[in-house]
Amino acid sequence: MWLVSRMSPPCHTSALLLVFIALAVAGAEQSEERSCDVIGDESSESQMERALLKKLEPLSNMRFNVTVEKGKTENYIYHFRVCREVNSTSHDYGGLVQTDRQSGKTTVIGRINETQVFNGSDWIMLIYKGGDSYGRHCSGEKRRAVIMISCKRGVTASSFSIISEEREKEQECFYLFEMDSSVACPAENSHLSVGSILLITFVSLIAVYIIGGFLYQRLVVGAKGMEQIPHFAFWQDLGNLVADGCDFVCRSKPRNAPAAYRGVGDDQLGEESEERDDHLLPM
Repeated sequence: MWLVSRMSPPCHTSALLLVFIALAVAGAEQSEERSCDVIGDESSESQMERALLKKLEPLSNMRFNVTVEKGKTENYIYHFRVCREVNSTSHDYGGLVQTDRQSGKTTVIGRINETQVFNGSDWIMLIYKGGDSYGRHCSGEKRRAVIMISCKRGVTASSFSIISEEREKEQECFYLFEMDSSVACPAENSHLSVGSILLITFVSLIAVYIIGGFLYQRLVVGAKGMEQIPHFAFWQDLGNLVADGCDFVCRSKPRNAPAAYRGVGDDQLGEESEERDDHLLPM
């Protein structure tokens, strides 16, 4: 106490500062969440598994829950996180945890420090091992969770559900879950088809023709108004040309066929009789 009271103000301030820094560093270490640790030594971890864990990173901040109720004896909630602890304050590495809704008891199904991961063309399988031991089932071995993540484009993550619990075997029992996510989808090919390339080329040529022709007509020829459109006379007559072509191709009757309606003409009246008024003359 005497030494503390005899410390000069600058020394006292420095000591307090060091204490605050140490507390801040300790708090940061405690708040930093643990991530998946692949089974085996770090030197023997495969690059494929590391790449898959990196691919799953967008899901690490999400939490998934599913409720299972079977009669009156089984009423559970399963909590799942991708490569993160469900409850970071317990420091139990639990990545998938079962909670009994009646008793409140929690059971770790699988831990993130014993992770396996592999994939196919459109799916990723994440396995958490090292869960709490079975009681009467599976020879008392440790539980493990198998999560099948299937490809579904446009969806970050959805449809988390439990499929089954295989616990009637002597060994290798597991809980099977599934969910949909776009992270399991293969990369889409960005190559353009031949039709797309031809369409882009055609549109580009049309744009060059219109813009270049407009600038030429305006700046070189000195045209104004509609005359600035390149080949304006041609486009003006295009409608007539199309109509003539359609008339030539689509006409169903012979060209020399008479019209459906004809007016009354001299040819229909015939020749007048020269004696039509003779009966009116006096005898």
